[in-house]
Amino acid sequence: MEFANVFTPTSTEDQLQHVGDMVEEGIPTDEVVVDPSMEEMFDPVNMEFVELRSVLADGGDHYGVSAVSFDLQEELLWMGNQGGHMTSYYGLDLRKYTSFQVHPECHEVRQVVSIDGGVLCLTDNLLQCNARTGMCLFKFTDDRIMSDMQTMALTQPTNLLMGGMQRTMAELDLTTVRVIREFNFAEDCAILRLSNRYACAGSTTGKISLLDPKSLNVEHTLETHSGTLSDFDVSGNLLVTCGYSKRIGTVDRFLNSYDLRMMRMVQVIPVHIDPMFLRFMTTYTTRMVVVSQTGQFNLVEPDPGTPPSFVYQVNTHGGIINFDMSQTCQAMAFGDSTGAVHLFGTSSEDVCYNTFSDDTEFAPTNEPLLPIDIDDMLTPLSTVPMPYTQEKLLSDWPPHLCRKLYRKAPLVDSDVLRTMKVVQFIGYAPNPGTRLRNQVPYRMDKGSKGRQRKRSVPESPLGRGDDPFLAVPKRYRRVEMKYTKLGVDDFDFKHYNKSPFPGLEPILPNSYCNSVLQILAFIEPLSNSLRSHLCSREFCIACETGFLMHMLDTAKPGETCQATNFLRAFKTLPEASGLGLVLNENVDTCKVNYARLIQSWNRFILQQIHNETVKEEPEAALPSELSQGYFDTSGSSIIKDLFNTNVVSTTRCRCEREISRNSSSLLFTLLYPDCQIQGLNKPMQIAFGEVLRSSMCLEHTTQAWCEDCGKYQPTVQSKIVKCLPDVLTVNCQVESQKDFEFWKIQQELRAEAKRNKTEEEKPVLQSGITAAERGPKPCRYANMCTRKDCRFAHEKDKVVEFEDPVDMMGLDDIIAPWVPPGLCLVLDSQRNLCVQELWDDDDSIPSDSSSTTAYYELMGVIAEVHESKLIGSHLVSCVKVGRRYHQRKTGQMRSCWYLFNDFCLSCVNKEEARLFNLDWKVPCVLYFVRKDISKRFQDPVKNPITTDVLLNEASLAKSRGRAISFAPLQPNELPQAGDLVGLDAEFVTLNQEEAELRSDGTRSTIKPSQMSVARVTCVRGQSPQEGMPFIDDYISTQEQVVDYLTKFSGIKPGDLDAQFSNKHLTTLKSTYIKLRHLVDVGIIFVGHGLKKDFRVINLVVPPEQVIDTVQLFHLPRQRMISLKFLAWYFLGVSIQSDMHDSIEDARTALRLHQKYEEMRRDGDDVSTEVKIREMYEKGRALQWKALDGDLDGGIPADILQDM
Repeated sequence: MEFANVFTPTSTEDQLQHVGDMVEEGIPTDEVVVDPSMEEMFDPVNMEFVELRSVLADGGDHYGVSAVSFDLQEELLWMGNQGGHMTSYYGLDLRKYTSFQVHPECHEVRQVVSIDGGVLCLTDNLLQCNARTGMCLFKFTDDRIMSDMQTMALTQPTNLLMGGMQRTMAELDLTTVRVIREFNFAEDCAILRLSNRYACAGSTTGKISLLDPKSLNVEHTLETHSGTLSDFDVSGNLLVTCGYSKRIGTVDRFLNSYDLRMMRMVQVIPVHIDPMFLRFMTTYTTRMVVVSQTGQFNLVEPDPGTPPSFVYQVNTHGGIINFDMSQTCQAMAFGDSTGAVHLFGTSSEDVCYNTFSDDTEFAPTNEPLLPIDIDDMLTPLSTVPMPYTQEKLLSDWPPHLCRKLYRKAPLVDSDVLRTMKVVQFIGYAPNPGTRLRNQVPYRMDKGSKGRQRKRSVPESPLGRGDDPFLAVPKRYRRVEMKYTKLGVDDFDFKHYNKSPFPGLEPILPNSYCNSVLQILAFIEPLSNSLRSHLCSREFCIACETGFLMHMLDTAKPGETCQATNFLRAFKTLPEASGLGLVLNENVDTCKVNYARLIQSWNRFILQQIHNETVKEEPEAALPSELSQGYFDTSGSSIIKDLFNTNVVSTTRCRCEREISRNSSSLLFTLLYPDCQIQGLNKPMQIAFGEVLRSSMCLEHTTQAWCEDCGKYQPTVQSKIVKCLPDVLTVNCQVESQKDFEFWKIQQELRAEAKRNKTEEEKPVLQSGITAAERGPKPCRYANMCTRKDCRFAHEKDKVVEFEDPVDMMGLDDIIAPWVPPGLCLVLDSQRNLCVQELWDDDDSIPSDSSSTTAYYELMGVIAEVHESKLIGSHLVSCVKVGRRYHQRKTGQMRSCWYLFNDFCLSCVNKEEARLFNLDWKVPCVLYFVRKDISKRFQDPVKNPITTDVLLNEASLAKSRGRAISFAPLQPNELPQAGDLVGLDAEFVTLNQEEAELRSDGTRSTIKPSQMSVARVTCVRGQSPQEGMPFIDDYISTQEQVVDYLTKFSGIKPGDLDAQFSNKHLTTLKSTYIKLRHLVDVGIIFVGHGLKKDFRVINLVVPPEQVIDTVQLFHLPRQRMISLKFLAWYFLGVSIQSDMHDSIEDARTALRLHQKYEEMRRDGDDVSTEVKIREMYEKGRALQWKALDGDLDGGIPADILQDM
């Protein structure tokens, strides 16, 4: 286990000394952690900035964005790229304003500065001033002093100071465009910043020279970093820098702060990202923004007592090259190497660039006349201007070629007929509002004349059973669970699940991951391996995932399971909290981007399970590599065997310097090209396989340091796939409007191609009805037919693909699945990847593969469902259950697609699983599995839990006066199948119940209380030591307990704390595997209210292994009887007088079971029921209060007479 270096500095000298010691010892400074509280830093609720807009700049497909700058006079954002082109964008929606070429030889734009009359653009050998409308005002060049210019700054409104990699700096008069003065500088000048006293010039050697703005003499020099200076900024008398360390060779994970009055460093500010750029937020005095090259940025306060803010992530596919902040500090702009500009703004609605901006001048525009399709029947012809001509128009058809057709009157809505009131002969009804006034929508029937197409949506909402204005099908919606005083015990889960598989409950926090867990459970090699895994770590995600998959595999059809223990272990992972994957209970779920969250969680969980199941100790990956999407897959594990893809990453500079390194990837993210090519009237159809291939073999340009060139250069980074995985996981990453339009267009083009192909290939019979429409002839014996190979149609063989008539009907004419059901991936001899789509039936996908050829079938799909802004969104998954799994669970040899909407399960059509209506269903993750994966992995499930878990174990409690309340099992008394064991569990409350009072005075439960098991006791049921407990574990918990329920649980504060407890304290995992072993052996548990006990413990026990005394002494439609009353009535003993004791309760349950068996032996079932009815009558007379004493002497005589 590795620990970060945590320290609490008391002074600036302590900070410097600690960081210096770490450098001397070779410890990376990026492990310095000042504030141990990281939760608030990654809490999405604390976001001050949100992404407003991202656009692909002009020339972005060839050049990266080298400079961005906010205009200081108008609401404009200026961008310069590496091809010497300038573009300005207006407003928060980044509407293109002007665009022009600066350098004729396509040299990159290095800096942009706005002035009153226009904007200044600096390249390596050219300075150009343009008006904001694009017209060039002047150009300045001088081969003597402008050989490699890098930066510029306005010393006065008309004076410009320029510097670069050469040792000469020059001051230019902008009114005369002449050099006022020039002087030689001791260092190169890469960055220029102005303060109220100095002109600060930073060099690549890590030095900052403070110049007198009037004389330009060097007044002071600051030694900031031993390596290259990355960026710095000045605010008042405070100067802050970031850069590189020469000893370590990486970015320093801290900022150096200097006081210009004392000319010395005053503070070291640790940061949590690799700082590459920084800017002061002048409206917040000392607050600043720190940006890394990978797209992360953070708001930093120099005060060490201030908690860190949220770490933001720019959605970029390359590195960040430039960054700027607006004058109001309400907007930030980022330019990346892929040619995109990203705009971030504050969460408020009135975001502006400047406090008082001038009005922007726009050119007058003439609205063009849009073309009208010849088949367009909706656009009025009056929108077409009538040409002035004396000739006959083309639309003036001769009479013999025309035929008058009248539109058929639509049927009257059944809502109108139902509510109509007839007065004399006129009917009056309220307008249902389903149609626009004086408009009758109609649809052209392109099919055959003898067949009328069925309406996709009924005229009336009656009969549909739901809101007619909600487009989301019923089975995709989030099911709201109704709670009663019994919690969820009386909720009918089987009403929503008619499938042979169990579902998962969504009531726990962070249960958004249910969709991924339900898919991973059906990948049999992964499920078998995790179910066979067991380790000694208390919080192991791999172990908890294996336990959960075992529950899902052994649960009865229609039941539900909870991922309680899994989510409990997940919350303890600091890496998950650091990535923002752990949601707080009070977070507004309507504002959570579940699509982005589940894709990040999918990436994290695969790496986490690999790290926990790896057979060899993995080497820690560098943080910079992990942030760029590389995975640490050293060692061997089931995750690596199934999901890993070896990739060769190559980096090539302009100077032909090439670096190659091997990396691994567990999943791939789709990157979408532009399908609307300029000059084409119709969007281009792009195959899914081509998009997948380009995403796997990604090639892009980014800014990187070149050792040969000695500076940052545009480098081409490419990837080559070396091997093919068994499970191909694809993150769809449909986030921007451009990505939505791409999916929508491709599905529409697929539907159009499908319609054209269908119309060409359908053979038409003489009656005018196609053979496919007619179908097979009905069988003469109907449903009484017993022939298995009968080729005629039977009514019983019809399969209803859709339960709700409004689900997906009508979409087949508009969109069609763009994702194919199968793929064929081939690596040729040069390791070039070829992706071929397989659109035939799933059964026709070949299963033979090799190391260079693999056939995949789509196995799982995760989608985000948007219901409304008030309800928010949630995640669902579609899983294709294979034949082997179906045969094992149901005995039927078939494969079928199922929709998993948490605990709501239904069978869906294979087309529906791949169809995405982007209005409410958005794709998130796709899982492609090799067709022959069952042949490649044939390891069965091996139960890792042995009898050793029942033997004596050490306690976590550190108290010496610990009392032993149980006798561990000996090897000669290990339990066998069918043995009785008394069980009782006690709980504590982690979260109180949330309820509200209705207007009628009734109480409604909004959210039930969250319980955690605190004590588990198992008592011998049949042995010479009958009644002696062999398990009496107190469960240690790290979560905050709000109520110990001492009166009902017997748990007191301190019993669950290892420092103060005198009990036998263990972990929940240790107790869980003991109970799992007893279940696997076949033990029969006897207890009172075991259903709730097993639910909170998160354990699935077969019904035949449970004897619940609640049910033994219960009559139908009557109340449940407490254990205390049953013990008093049938056994004549008084229990639970002061507080509950699980040992006493377990023994009492065993004695009640023996009493029940004795009653059955003495008589039949009728006599036993009579005795139970007598108990109910006496209970009502006593108001179900067990009196002190035994049954004969404890009840007063007057009450006995009334009985």
